[in-house]
Amino acid sequence: MGPHDPFGQVMLRHFERLNSPLHGLASFPDVAAQRRRFREAGWGACSAVDMNEFYRGFVPAQERRRVETLEPFDEFEEWHLKCSHYFILAASSAGGLAQTLLRPSVEAFPRVEPGPPAGVLFARVLGELEGGALKRFGHASALLGPNVVLSTGGFGEQEGRHTRMSQCHVLLKQPGSRWSASLGGAAGARWDGRLFHTMTPFSEARALVLGGRLSPVTPALGMYWLCWPSAEGNGADPPTGTISEVGPEAEFPSPRWRHSAAKVFCERQEYLFVYGGRNGKDPVLGDWHFLHMDTMTWVSLPVEGPEPDARHSHSACSWKGGALIAGGLNVSEEPLGSVHFLKSVSNGFCWEKLEVQPPITPRYSHTAHLFDGKLLLVGGVWIHSSSVPGVTVIDLTTRLSFEYHIDTTGVPWPLMLHNHTSILLQEDIQHVYIIHENILIQNVYAF
Repeated sequence: MGPHDPFGQVMLRHFERLNSPLHGLASFPDVAAQRRRFREAGWGACSAVDMNEFYRGFVPAQERRRVETLEPFDEFEEWHLKCSHYFILAASSAGGLAQTLLRPSVEAFPRVEPGPPAGVLFARVLGELEGGALKRFGHASALLGPNVVLSTGGFGEQEGRHTRMSQCHVLLKQPGSRWSASLGGAAGARWDGRLFHTMTPFSEARALVLGGRLSPVTPALGMYWLCWPSAEGNGADPPTGTISEVGPEAEFPSPRWRHSAAKVFCERQEYLFVYGGRNGKDPVLGDWHFLHMDTMTWVSLPVEGPEPDARHSHSACSWKGGALIAGGLNVSEEPLGSVHFLKSVSNGFCWEKLEVQPPITPRYSHTAHLFDGKLLLVGGVWIHSSSVPGVTVIDLTTRLSFEYHIDTTGVPWPLMLHNHTSILLQEDIQHVYIIHENILIQNVYAF
């Protein structure tokens, strides 16, 4: 079911390539249509649920835990999206049998439908780029100065095979708002091909890489400085970068991936705030750490207030000296719709939950940006909805949220915005660059 969204379009093309098209999907695209189909055909009762609901509501928790420990697994997005596109149905000629067959033992994922779109944003491809488009997932990206967008790591195609990426991808701004791309390594330490790490810029030429994984059970150890000089877009060769490993005195005390990192300030000192994630032993983490940037040492700072739910695959943005945490997956693999503010106070920090109206649809694997007092959540995965995530805008003054649909008619392939990265160009407030297949989303500041 679900043939009209991007995942459904990929699914349809798959069956067409097999010369086995699914002819009934146009007439019966969802579970509601399937229920009507059976009732109108004379069946006394019909129940149908998608496979996300079935797995959570009908498979006992003990059996789910057994299955989930059989093999290391870290592909939540594809799992949830695929399960949302298949269903199980029971129909009976007698009225009560179908309801008995499909009666869940526990409540399935809560259904929070997004509000009606407040506007439409338009997506288009940047065009042919020298060096090719960026085709990878699980990578990290950072804006270094006004002219260089650097992406590292992830999984994709390199030298004709699918592998963990060892080459850096550089988008370089050229005159006339054009962009060029290049692939290559960097001098210094060897890039280890990690996925699901963070890369935080600290100047126009330097970013800090932290965390990530090499396999679903193997963390990527060590932190790296990536130095990539900014370059004027003059058509010359792209700038060359260097990778240097941070000394052992700054070794991260708790390896993880699918975490977040944001710059925060306390008593005029700058820190890197690392929150959440998961590792090979713990399916979800709820702890946090502070890295003092002047001394590159991990320190303990007082944090008060009710702690957020542990989570991974969430987003974090710096705001007013603190950090905004939004969405993510909790320990039950349930998407979260909460927004929490790590607020900077006189002697440390304090957690504060932001009450947003209307409540945002729970999501994970999205990206986030802060601009002009508004939090932008781009893409992601939400499990129960008749639509796919576009851009959610939260006014941090009024605490009101607005949904914006992304018009992808200008993109020649199904656009799925998860495991992507995005860059907001501050001097160009109408553009967000999605660093996955080189997509440009326009008119983001039309709200």
